[in-house]
Amino acid sequence: MKIATWNVNSIRSRSEHLTQWLRDNPVTVLCLQETKVIDADFPREPFEELGYHLYFSGQKSYNGVAIFSQSPLEDVTIGFSPILGSVYGEWDEQKRLISGVLDGIRIVNVYVPNGAEVGSDKYDYKLQWLEILGKYLQYLLDKNPHLCICGDFNIAPEARDIYKKTKDTDIMASPTERAALSALLELGLTDAFRKFTGDEGHYTWWDYRRGGFQNQRGWRIDHHYLTPELYNRCSDCIIDPIPRGWEKPSDHTPVILTL
Repeated sequence: MKIATWNVNSIRSRSEHLTQWLRDNPVTVLCLQETKVIDADFPREPFEELGYHLYFSGQKSYNGVAIFSQSPLEDVTIGFSPILGSVYGEWDEQKRLISGVLDGIRIVNVYVPNGAEVGSDKYDYKLQWLEILGKYLQYLLDKNPHLCICGDFNIAPEARDIYKKTKDTDIMASPTERAALSALLELGLTDAFRKFTGDEGHYTWWDYRRGGFQNQRGWRIDHHYLTPELYNRCSDCIIDPIPRGWEKPSDHTPVILTL
């Protein structure tokens, strides 16, 4: 089984890129973030023609998540509230979370808030969102020990995941954000990519400005995290930088996990 994650930064703008990539890389499951389209306008046809079953939750211009699967998913849920209750309904207004089960594996696709600036209201929202995500994952883990959570986490876990030295005030690298991510991993999750390399210089996102990709000024902020049995089964986890070099690309690139 191959599970890929990719922040496409508008599925309508990147539809041709996505279909081209899927033809070359027919993964079992593809988790997408920042689809930026309401459900009624989701471009289903090109992906269904490739044989994928589509599950999505979107909104106009911002956020949005989707899962494409070669086989139908079971128990698909959208947002926190179906699991944690209606009290968390306000946290589902931003479309950032979708989940389903394939072959006994619960796949959770997340688009973690960016946070904008350390100390801002959006930063506080990000930290609260991550705390609620922890409760959500704990519930899922109590029901199913086979969990893959992937997506755009908007956090680089360590210094080796960023091209430059950062300050504590840098968003996506602040100590508080990293501590929030570590708290999630303490539930029993491990970074699949780091099973295969400890080297620096591996990135999944490059800023459009100042030739970020051309000058290898990247950050590794898109991740796959696995529970122990799946981590043991994981035989590969790679970053595919090729789509980032295409004309008018997403600023992110796919990360592919093999079980």
